[in-house]
Amino acid sequence: MAPRVEISRVQADSPGRDDRSNRSLNAEWVEITNTTREGINLRGWTLRDSDGNRYRFDNVRIAGRATIRIHTGNGRDTRTDLFQDRRNYVWDNNSDTATLRDDRGRTVDTESWGRRR
Repeated sequence: MAPRVEISRVQADSPGRDDRSNRSLNAEWVEITNTTREGINLRGWTLRDSDGNRYRFDNVRIAGRATIRIHTGNGRDTRTDLFQDRRNYVWDNNSDTATLRDDRGRTVDTESWGRRR
């Protein structure tokens, strides 16, 4: 069976003005949670939006029952926070879909919000 990692929360609309500051970019994020007891290496996994913007996980291990928050802006990766190091927003405030795929390209989870046009 595939590892149970899921998109647990999305904050697509950064609070306050969308001024493209690093602080504002980092207030836009997606959380993924490992729902199993075992740690899982996310190397080669990807997180992408419906426009095709993609973040590829490096050698990142998510502990059992742990959550990692993937921020859009710049920062130093830790066990609980990863940074895409982007200068533009990724997630559409009104409607978008976050897709998490494993290292074989299989869809593990998706999270959609808003209305489709």
